[in-house]
Amino acid sequence: MQWFEHLSRLSEQKVPLVLVTLLSVRGHAPREAGAKMLVTAEASYGTIGGGNLEATATALARRMLAEGGSLELHTLRLTEKAPAEHGVQCCGGEVEVLLEVVNPLRPTVALFGVGHVGWALAKVLSILPIELWLVDSRAEMVAEERMKPLYQNQARIRVFQAPILDGVVGDLPSGGHLVVMTHDHAEDLFVLEAALRRGDLGFIGLIGSAVKWRNFQQKLLQQGFSQADLARVTCPIGLPLTQSKAPEAIAIATAAQLLPLLVGPKTQRPEREQRR
Repeated sequence: MQWFEHLSRLSEQKVPLVLVTLLSVRGHAPREAGAKMLVTAEASYGTIGGGNLEATATALARRMLAEGGSLELHTLRLTEKAPAEHGVQCCGGEVEVLLEVVNPLRPTVALFGVGHVGWALAKVLSILPIELWLVDSRAEMVAEERMKPLYQNQARIRVFQAPILDGVVGDLPSGGHLVVMTHDHAEDLFVLEAALRRGDLGFIGLIGSAVKWRNFQQKLLQQGFSQADLARVTCPIGLPLTQSKAPEAIAIATAAQLLPLLVGPKTQRPEREQRR
Protein backbone atom coordinates (compact mmCIF):
# COMPACT_ATOMS: atom_id res chain seq x y z
CA MET A 1 0.00 0.00 0.00
CA GLN A 2 1.33 3.47 -0.94
CA TRP A 3 1.85 6.15 1.72
CA PHE A 4 -1.06 8.23 0.41
CA GLU A 5 -3.36 5.21 0.74
CA HIS A 6 -2.31 4.83 4.36
CA LEU A 7 -2.87 8.59 4.81
CA SER A 8 -6.40 8.31 3.46
CA ARG A 9 -7.19 5.36 5.72
CA LEU A 10 -5.72 6.95 8.84
CA SER A 11 -7.52 10.23 8.13
CA GLU A 12 -10.83 8.39 7.87
CA GLN A 13 -10.06 6.76 11.20
CA LYS A 14 -9.17 10.21 12.63
CA VAL A 15 -5.68 9.09 13.71
CA PRO A 16 -3.22 11.97 14.28
CA LEU A 17 0.07 11.44 12.45
CA VAL A 18 3.22 13.08 11.17
CA LEU A 19 4.08 13.13 7.48
CA VAL A 20 7.88 12.78 7.18
CA THR A 21 9.48 13.88 3.89
CA LEU A 22 13.10 13.76 2.75
CA LEU A 23 13.12 17.34 1.55
CA SER A 24 16.65 17.31 0.09
CA VAL A 25 19.60 14.95 -0.18
CA ARG A 26 23.25 15.94 -0.52
CA GLY A 27 25.74 13.19 -1.22
CA HIS A 28 24.88 9.56 -0.58
CA ALA A 29 21.72 8.57 1.29
CA PRO A 30 19.58 5.42 1.42
CA ARG A 31 16.58 7.12 -0.22
CA GLU A 32 16.07 9.88 -2.75
CA ALA A 33 14.58 13.33 -2.09
CA GLY A 34 10.80 13.13 -1.93
CA ALA A 35 10.66 9.81 -0.06
CA LYS A 36 7.93 9.84 2.57
CA MET A 37 6.74 7.94 5.59
CA LEU A 38 3.88 8.33 8.04
CA VAL A 39 4.37 8.09 11.80
CA THR A 40 1.59 7.66 14.36
CA ALA A 41 1.93 7.26 18.10
CA GLU A 42 1.99 3.48 17.69
CA ALA A 43 3.07 2.65 14.14
CA SER A 44 4.87 3.82 11.02
CA TYR A 45 4.15 3.34 7.32
CA GLY A 46 6.61 3.61 4.47
CA THR A 47 10.33 4.30 4.79
CA ILE A 48 12.83 7.11 4.32
CA GLY A 49 15.80 4.77 4.43
CA GLY A 50 15.85 2.88 7.71
CA GLY A 51 18.63 2.93 10.28
CA ASN A 52 19.45 5.87 12.51
CA LEU A 53 17.92 8.33 10.02
CA GLU A 54 14.48 6.74 10.14
CA ALA A 55 14.61 5.98 13.87
CA THR A 56 15.58 9.57 14.64
CA ALA A 57 12.80 10.95 12.40
CA THR A 58 10.30 8.60 14.06
CA ALA A 59 11.33 9.72 17.54
CA LEU A 60 11.10 13.39 16.53
CA ALA A 61 7.67 12.80 14.99
CA ARG A 62 6.31 11.13 18.12
CA ARG A 63 7.66 13.94 20.26
CA MET A 64 5.72 16.39 18.06
CA LEU A 65 2.53 14.36 18.48
CA ALA A 66 3.01 14.27 22.25
CA GLU A 67 3.90 17.95 22.63
CA GLY A 68 1.49 19.42 20.08
CA GLY A 69 3.97 20.51 17.41
CA SER A 70 2.98 21.36 13.85
CA LEU A 71 5.99 21.74 11.54
CA GLU A 72 9.71 21.06 11.95
CA LEU A 73 12.75 20.93 9.67
CA HIS A 74 15.83 18.92 10.67
CA THR A 75 19.23 18.44 9.02
CA LEU A 76 20.74 14.99 9.67
CA ARG A 77 24.24 13.83 8.73
CA LEU A 78 24.84 10.24 7.70
CA THR A 79 28.45 9.91 8.79
CA GLU A 80 30.35 7.94 11.41
CA LYS A 81 31.06 11.14 13.37
CA ALA A 82 27.44 12.29 13.51
CA PRO A 83 25.46 11.68 16.73
CA ALA A 84 23.63 8.38 16.35
CA GLU A 85 21.28 7.23 19.06
CA HIS A 86 19.91 4.37 16.98
CA GLY A 87 22.98 2.99 15.21
CA VAL A 88 25.64 4.36 12.86
CA GLN A 89 24.93 5.20 9.22
CA CYS A 90 28.02 5.98 7.17
CA CYS A 91 26.50 6.69 3.76
CA GLY A 92 28.42 9.96 3.83
CA GLY A 93 25.54 12.23 2.84
CA GLU A 94 23.32 14.77 4.52
CA VAL A 95 19.55 15.09 4.37
CA GLU A 96 16.90 17.61 5.31
CA VAL A 97 13.82 16.06 6.83
CA LEU A 98 10.49 17.90 6.96
CA LEU A 99 7.98 16.77 9.60
CA GLU A 100 4.36 17.92 9.27
CA VAL A 101 1.65 17.05 11.77
CA VAL A 102 -1.62 15.93 10.19
CA ASN A 103 -4.47 15.94 12.68
CA PRO A 104 -7.84 14.95 11.17
CA LEU A 105 -9.61 15.70 14.44
CA ARG A 106 -11.31 19.04 13.89
CA PRO A 107 -12.44 21.26 16.76
CA THR A 108 -16.20 21.76 16.98
CA VAL A 109 -18.00 25.07 17.42
CA ALA A 110 -21.78 25.17 17.82
CA LEU A 111 -23.65 28.43 17.27
CA PHE A 112 -27.04 28.41 18.97
CA GLY A 113 -28.96 31.06 17.07
CA VAL A 114 -28.23 31.99 13.46
CA GLY A 115 -29.74 35.44 13.37
CA HIS A 116 -27.82 38.56 12.32
CA VAL A 117 -24.83 38.03 14.62
CA GLY A 118 -24.91 34.24 14.38
CA TRP A 119 -24.95 34.35 10.60
CA ALA A 120 -22.07 36.84 10.49
CA LEU A 121 -20.05 34.68 12.90
CA ALA A 122 -20.86 31.56 10.88
CA LYS A 123 -19.48 33.23 7.74
CA VAL A 124 -16.21 34.10 9.51
CA LEU A 125 -15.75 30.72 11.18
CA SER A 126 -16.65 28.76 8.05
CA ILE A 127 -13.31 29.66 6.47
CA LEU A 128 -11.51 27.64 9.19
CA PRO A 129 -10.94 23.85 9.11
CA ILE A 130 -13.44 23.11 11.89
CA GLU A 131 -16.73 21.34 12.51
CA LEU A 132 -19.32 24.12 12.56
CA TRP A 133 -22.75 23.32 14.00
CA LEU A 134 -25.53 25.81 13.29
CA VAL A 135 -28.56 25.44 15.51
CA ASP A 136 -31.82 27.38 15.49
CA SER A 137 -35.40 26.68 16.52
CA ARG A 138 -36.61 28.73 13.53
CA ALA A 139 -36.65 26.74 10.29
CA GLU A 140 -36.14 29.81 8.08
CA MET A 141 -32.85 30.64 9.80
CA VAL A 142 -31.28 27.34 8.76
CA ALA A 143 -33.00 26.97 5.39
CA GLU A 144 -30.89 25.28 2.72
CA GLU A 145 -30.69 28.37 0.49
CA ARG A 146 -29.48 30.51 3.37
CA MET A 147 -26.84 27.98 4.39
CA LYS A 148 -25.56 27.27 0.89
CA PRO A 149 -22.74 29.91 0.80
CA LEU A 150 -21.11 28.36 3.89
CA TYR A 151 -20.54 24.99 2.23
CA GLN A 152 -18.02 26.55 -0.16
CA ASN A 153 -15.48 27.10 2.63
CA GLN A 154 -13.26 24.81 4.73
CA ALA A 155 -15.57 24.14 7.66
CA ARG A 156 -17.68 21.00 7.76
CA ILE A 157 -21.18 22.35 8.29
CA ARG A 158 -23.90 20.60 10.28
CA VAL A 159 -27.32 22.23 10.48
CA PHE A 160 -29.92 21.58 13.17
CA GLN A 161 -33.45 22.91 13.19
CA ALA A 162 -34.32 21.89 16.71
CA PRO A 163 -37.36 23.10 18.65
CA ILE A 164 -35.75 21.66 21.80
CA LEU A 165 -32.13 22.80 21.73
CA ASP A 166 -30.71 20.98 24.75
CA GLY A 167 -30.58 17.74 22.77
CA VAL A 168 -28.00 19.28 20.45
CA VAL A 169 -25.95 20.40 23.47
CA GLY A 170 -25.91 16.81 24.65
CA ASP A 171 -24.64 15.61 21.28
CA LEU A 172 -21.63 17.95 21.21
CA PRO A 173 -18.31 16.08 21.36
CA SER A 174 -16.20 16.40 24.47
CA GLY A 175 -14.16 19.61 24.29
CA GLY A 176 -16.62 21.22 21.89
CA HIS A 177 -17.16 24.98 22.05
CA LEU A 178 -20.49 26.79 21.87
CA VAL A 179 -21.75 30.33 21.55
CA VAL A 180 -25.31 31.06 22.68
CA MET A 181 -27.04 33.84 20.74
CA THR A 182 -30.63 32.84 20.07
CA HIS A 183 -33.48 35.27 19.40
CA ASP A 184 -35.08 34.47 22.77
CA HIS A 185 -33.53 35.00 26.22
CA ALA A 186 -35.51 32.04 27.51
CA GLU A 187 -33.86 29.84 24.86
CA ASP A 188 -30.46 31.31 25.73
CA LEU A 189 -30.94 30.37 29.37
CA PHE A 190 -32.20 26.91 28.47
CA VAL A 191 -29.14 26.18 26.30
CA LEU A 192 -26.81 27.63 28.92
CA GLU A 193 -28.26 25.38 31.62
CA ALA A 194 -27.76 22.33 29.40
CA ALA A 195 -24.16 23.35 28.65
CA LEU A 196 -23.28 23.89 32.31
CA ARG A 197 -24.60 20.45 33.23
CA ARG A 198 -21.77 19.06 31.14
CA GLY A 199 -18.31 19.31 32.61
CA ASP A 200 -16.39 18.43 29.46
CA LEU A 201 -17.14 21.35 27.12
CA GLY A 202 -14.68 24.03 26.09
CA PHE A 203 -15.58 27.69 25.52
CA ILE A 204 -19.12 28.63 26.56
CA GLY A 205 -20.01 32.07 25.29
CA LEU A 206 -23.20 34.05 25.81
CA ILE A 207 -24.10 37.13 23.82
CA GLY A 208 -25.52 40.00 25.83
CA SER A 209 -24.91 42.88 28.17
CA ALA A 210 -23.63 42.86 31.73
CA VAL A 211 -27.22 43.40 32.89
CA LYS A 212 -28.42 40.31 31.00
CA TRP A 213 -25.61 38.25 32.50
CA ARG A 214 -26.41 39.42 36.05
CA ASN A 215 -30.02 38.37 35.58
CA PHE A 216 -28.94 35.00 34.19
CA GLN A 217 -26.55 34.44 37.08
CA GLN A 218 -29.33 34.92 39.61
CA LYS A 219 -31.54 32.41 37.80
CA LEU A 220 -28.72 29.90 37.39
CA LEU A 221 -27.82 30.11 41.08
CA GLN A 222 -31.46 29.46 41.91
CA GLN A 223 -31.26 26.36 39.71
CA GLY A 224 -28.44 25.05 41.89
CA PHE A 225 -25.42 26.01 39.81
CA SER A 226 -22.32 27.19 41.68
CA GLN A 227 -20.11 30.24 41.21
CA ALA A 228 -17.51 27.89 39.74
CA ASP A 229 -20.09 26.84 37.14
CA LEU A 230 -20.87 30.45 36.28
CA ALA A 231 -17.16 31.21 35.90
CA ARG A 232 -17.12 28.88 32.90
CA VAL A 233 -19.31 31.31 30.95
CA THR A 234 -17.89 34.18 28.90
CA CYS A 235 -20.33 37.09 28.71
CA PRO A 236 -20.25 39.42 26.91
CA ILE A 237 -18.50 37.67 24.04
CA GLY A 238 -15.77 39.03 21.80
CA LEU A 239 -12.40 40.65 22.34
CA PRO A 240 -12.66 44.39 23.16
CA LEU A 241 -11.52 45.46 19.72
CA THR A 242 -14.22 48.03 19.02
CA GLN A 243 -17.28 49.72 20.51
CA SER A 244 -19.33 48.84 17.44
CA LYS A 245 -22.45 46.73 17.93
CA ALA A 246 -22.73 45.91 14.25
CA PRO A 247 -23.22 42.14 13.72
CA GLU A 248 -20.09 41.95 11.58
CA ALA A 249 -17.97 43.68 14.22
CA ILE A 250 -19.23 41.40 17.00
CA ALA A 251 -18.62 38.38 14.76
CA ILE A 252 -15.02 39.34 14.03
CA ALA A 253 -14.29 40.10 17.70
CA THR A 254 -15.80 36.76 18.76
CA ALA A 255 -13.96 34.82 16.06
CA ALA A 256 -10.72 36.40 17.27
CA GLN A 257 -11.55 35.26 20.81
CA LEU A 258 -12.14 31.71 19.61
CA LEU A 259 -9.20 31.52 17.22
CA PRO A 260 -6.50 30.30 19.67
CA LEU A 261 -8.84 27.49 20.72
CA LEU A 262 -9.42 26.38 17.12
CA VAL A 263 -6.06 26.61 15.39
CA GLY A 264 -3.69 26.71 18.35
CA PRO A 265 -1.60 29.52 19.83
CA LYS A 266 0.92 31.50 17.82
CA THR A 267 3.98 29.46 16.89
CA GLN A 268 7.17 30.49 15.15
CA ARG A 269 8.05 29.27 11.70
CA PRO A 270 10.26 26.19 11.77
CA GLU A 271 13.96 26.88 12.02
CA ARG A 272 16.68 24.62 10.74
CA GLU A 273 17.80 22.37 13.56
CA GLN A 274 21.46 21.97 14.42
CA ARG A 275 23.16 19.44 12.21
CA ARG A 276 23.54 16.02 13.67
